[in-house]
Amino acid sequence: MSHVPSGPRAVALVGPYGSGKSTLFDALLSAAGSPPRRGAEKVVGEPRLAHCSFMDEPWALIDCPGSVEFAFAAEAALAVADLAVLVVEPDPGRAATAAPMLRLLDGYGVPFLVFINRADQMAGRARDTVAALQPFAARPLVLRQVPFREGDAVVGYVDVVSERAYRYRRGAASDRVDVPAAMAERKQEARAGLLEVLADHDDALLEKVIEDVAPSPDEIYGRLRADEAAGTVGGVLLGAADRAWGVRRLWKALRHDAPAAAETAERRGVAAEGGPLVQVFRTINGGHGGKVSWARLWRGPLKDGATLGSARLSGIWRLPGGEPAKVAEAEAGELVALGRLDGVATGAVLGEAGEAMLPFPAVPAPLFALAIATTDHKDDVRLSGAMQKLAEEDPSLTARLDPETGETVLAGQGEMHLRSVAERLAGTYGVKVATQKPRVPYKETIRKPVHQHGRLKRQTGGHGQFADVKLDIAPRARGEGFRFVDKVVGGAVPRNFIPAVGEAAEEALHKGVFGHPVVDVEVTLTDGQFHAVDSSDMAFRTATRIAITEALPKADPVLLEPVDHVTVTVPNDYTAAAQRLLTGRRGQILGYAERPGWAGWDDVEALVPQAELHDLIIELRSITMGLGSYRRRFDHLAEVHGRVAQAAAG
Repeated sequence: MSHVPSGPRAVALVGPYGSGKSTLFDALLSAAGSPPRRGAEKVVGEPRLAHCSFMDEPWALIDCPGSVEFAFAAEAALAVADLAVLVVEPDPGRAATAAPMLRLLDGYGVPFLVFINRADQMAGRARDTVAALQPFAARPLVLRQVPFREGDAVVGYVDVVSERAYRYRRGAASDRVDVPAAMAERKQEARAGLLEVLADHDDALLEKVIEDVAPSPDEIYGRLRADEAAGTVGGVLLGAADRAWGVRRLWKALRHDAPAAAETAERRGVAAEGGPLVQVFRTINGGHGGKVSWARLWRGPLKDGATLGSARLSGIWRLPGGEPAKVAEAEAGELVALGRLDGVATGAVLGEAGEAMLPFPAVPAPLFALAIATTDHKDDVRLSGAMQKLAEEDPSLTARLDPETGETVLAGQGEMHLRSVAERLAGTYGVKVATQKPRVPYKETIRKPVHQHGRLKRQTGGHGQFADVKLDIAPRARGEGFRFVDKVVGGAVPRNFIPAVGEAAEEALHKGVFGHPVVDVEVTLTDGQFHAVDSSDMAFRTATRIAITEALPKADPVLLEPVDHVTVTVPNDYTAAAQRLLTGRRGQILGYAERPGWAGWDDVEALVPQAELHDLIIELRSITMGLGSYRRRFDHLAEVHGRVAQAAAG
């Protein structure tokens, strides 16, 4: 069919971890004559960007991380891509691993093609893989190729639209061959299925199907391209990236079917008229190389040195084969690296004043945390600066000082995510850190009221120190906090000393019998004595601390642990397993129901102690093929006894 060049286009390669997506990225570059640099290792969790040209048309390819722990980087790439290629394994039993990405693609309305990789290892039928994927996709998935075999091995495919057959050749273009006789019926069956889906959006095509008139390949390709670009159909191709099988055919499908940048810009809500408009989707702090922002130029052209909002541009780079090459100007639609956009965050839109923000993924809540500390205290200041830069690169990463435990807590999307951060700290910034499980912010309270006398009397020559207080110390209802009450009468304690008693009582409760803050306590000053010369704020503070310290062990102290309201989201095949996981962690199941808008998925709600949540996401992903996730919020403090209390108090 005829083809009109569309200018620069961007394609994001996405898919589950282990699907061979990065191998396909390298194979696409090689087929376009721009192989990636030898010896360049892919960094875990980091996307790769490379420019190339196929049949004299410019392309930008983004190899997105496959692990769910780095899903934010993949989502960010989808925000600027014209089309995505979803890479999946041929095993229908692994189809569910693509479910989260299919939901994202449908949620963003991103046009996509599915590439069934490792066709040489396909034991079953391609249609079974598609059927297994279909329940997770909102749009129909249609096979554009059907494989044919010699013995049990896949050796080629029949193109459903052109009705031509091709035999794969390792590392080279496929050979055109006659359609195997045994494939005639299967070819017609697949073609009929494709036409049935396409006819839903084309009355003329529907009429031909009803009248049993064969439409031309150009008619089918035209309808297919329109439906894929509109995000109403997902075409399915096959191949084996490590053998270069089907890679050139995928390139040709991209060339014909990927929307032009202007179409994508319109879909994203970009106004057609105006000056240069840039959207940043990734930030890299490259040590001595400075800050670099990967961005899509929705409107152009853009010249080096231009001012974007309040930021002055210092360098524009394309990355042929992944290697940076500086250019003086970029045109509309290009995806480029921009230098030193200080103060510009990931997701920012830069252009004319008053330009509306464009859609960008929300930052996910943290699911896994570690307490970190430098192995050399001289690096503490460097750690703070390095973490600020890493959080700028990856908004799904947070670092904060926990005011209750005093630890620096690093939080992100999983164990691999945080391990990669520790490696970056050591490798890029020269800061080595030790990690450990964060401490749980336990609290204490008391269960019975006590009356306590606190007295300070010291004579050291000159002025002495004297203060005498009588306190009622009583429990309050959970969540009511600390309260100080003054019931002194007759001037037993002068008014100017009473605030010191209240402040000291609150300070003394910062560390209780078990070493944790004491909460929900009322302290009442009922009586006392003073000395006209030897009494002071400091003396009354000391007497108050003595009273509180002596009173707490008598007041039936008890340890409190924080309990969170947890909502676990899993495919309903794993609902029972998720419930067992939660109850095995001292969780109280509150119930479960279908997740709104997620057919086939359940939300399981439970109350779970924070002490049990540290590695919950690791085990949850392990029992759900990586599909499970959860969200949490603090609910209440609960008394804790037995071995858990002994461990926390120790």
